Amino acid sequence: MTIEIKAPTLPESVPDGTVATWYKNVGDTVARDELLVDIETDKVVIEVVSPTDGTLKEILKDAGETIVSNQAIGSVVENDGNKAAVASKVEREVEELPIAQAGAGSNETEAMISPAAKKLIEENNLDATSIAGSGKGGRITKEDILTKLESGSAAKTAVSTAIAPANIGVSIEGRLEERVPMSRLRAKVAERLLHASQSTAMLTTFNEVNMKPVMDIRNRYKEEFEKAHDGTRLGFMSFFVRACTEALKRYPAVNASLDGADVVYHGYQDIGVAVSSPRGLVVPVLRNVDSMGLAQVEKEIRNFGLKARDGKLSIDEMIGGTFTISNGGVFGSLLSTPILNPPQTAILGMHKIQERPMAVSGEVVVLPMMYLALSYDHRMIDGKEAVQFLVTVKELLEDPTRLLLEI
Repeated sequence: MTIEIKAPTLPESVPDGTVATWYKNVGDTVARDELLVDIETDKVVIEVVSPTDGTLKEILKDAGETIVSNQAIGSVVENDGNKAAVASKVEREVEELPIAQAGAGSNETEAMISPAAKKLIEENNLDATSIAGSGKGGRITKEDILTKLESGSAAKTAVSTAIAPANIGVSIEGRLEERVPMSRLRAKVAERLLHASQSTAMLTTFNEVNMKPVMDIRNRYKEEFEKAHDGTRLGFMSFFVRACTEALKRYPAVNASLDGADVVYHGYQDIGVAVSSPRGLVVPVLRNVDSMGLAQVEKEIRNFGLKARDGKLSIDEMIGGTFTISNGGVFGSLLSTPILNPPQTAILGMHKIQERPMAVSGEVVVLPMMYLALSYDHRMIDGKEAVQFLVTVKELLEDPTRLLLEI
């Protein structure tokens, strides 16, 4: 029986996608729920798995081709039930048979690698000597290879190579060059950034915040916080999210968005947090942050970071948002101008914490300072509102008690 492999159902905001990577070739054996192909959209990469145990019969859409919702992209011939059971049993038995692989030197202990693991090593160009075996006697199993691939480094190399096959050549000057197609996600990000800079009256106002009060709270309570909240670490981002939430309630224009000639004032705060992923910048959204505590904010941001790294963010997690926070400080940025994320009217840029001599009550004191940058659409937000919003964020962070008292 032949079963179609269909593209996933895409939301209305994503009209089509691109076939990024086929992980199986025609004629390969596939297992139910095994990853077959990645579909890249403007926002995320969606995994399509096999609907059944069987053999990949045909590929209708090759890597690089455009697809739409629920379009047939291939087919699988379903295995007979008995044959599948026998094959599964044989595979398990073969998995237990070790294959000896000679080490780099004659005095090195031979590494034991199962056939299934050996196949994955060859397909992904991995170095077997860098993989720790969890099987009997240190044997490297299929699960060890999958764990290695999921760890990030190997997966990143394998996927990026498959998505963007390099066209290596020599320039006119005789020097080596590599030409790689821009990914759909990065192309869309570039398009949105260019649109934002050309279609908005973007202006940026700056301020600085003394991070010592927040750092003192973090240092004092981080261990208790981690124990009380199942290992969740207390970071700086949750303080900024909470401070921005309170400031957005006081200055609703900063929390608004533009819809054509209309201004939409939102009665809630959905804050997007810019996250770097192997495929580019993504902005997952924290929903209804006014009802979230510091621990929940930290948990959500950590989950977003892990999903972004593994390419697991869903489209729903990145749709919407009334305000955005971007933290260039994690990469060492001391000062920058963030670009708006339309249709939002403002974005806050965080930066590196840098110790600087500051004048406090007539004395010079060294304090951990951070520059803040608020970019905003001047068509919607007056300079006065933008400055007052940023000053409010500064005051809340320099005196975190205000967050509890809501003053």
